[in-house]
Amino acid sequence: MSARSRRRAVAEINVVPYIDVMLVLLVIFIATAPVIMQGVQVDLPQAESKTMDQNLSDPAIVYVDRQGRYSVQVGSGSTPVNDLQELTDFIRSFRANHPDSPVVVSGDRAASYDSVVQVMVALKNAGEKSVGLVTEPLDTRPKGKK
Repeated sequence: MSARSRRRAVAEINVVPYIDVMLVLLVIFIATAPVIMQGVQVDLPQAESKTMDQNLSDPAIVYVDRQGRYSVQVGSGSTPVNDLQELTDFIRSFRANHPDSPVVVSGDRAASYDSVVQVMVALKNAGEKSVGLVTEPLDTRPKGKK
């Protein structure tokens, strides 16, 4: 028999390049996942709303009215805010002076969902880790309305 007939074809697949490509894709997905994942963490009540702890210092309450205008109330004074950047700056300066005070959002029932979400994103950009929502107690709502 000749040398040619003794040689057999090797039926192996070299998977090293595939592993390299997979590892590169894994690194890309790990690096881009935090950028893709956008969210605002909100402390929502499960069923009934609870009153705020009276031992906490005065909260900063961000109001969103029906027309989508913003204002911030700290203590007894209320300050109108022109845009979301001004709101972000206000909350950052508030947080520097009052690190333990809660920040809550009080949106008008007729306010657009987008306006409230934009406020919450601005608060997140200001460094807020937790944002509460102001609600009415269930028993004070007029009958027949949800």
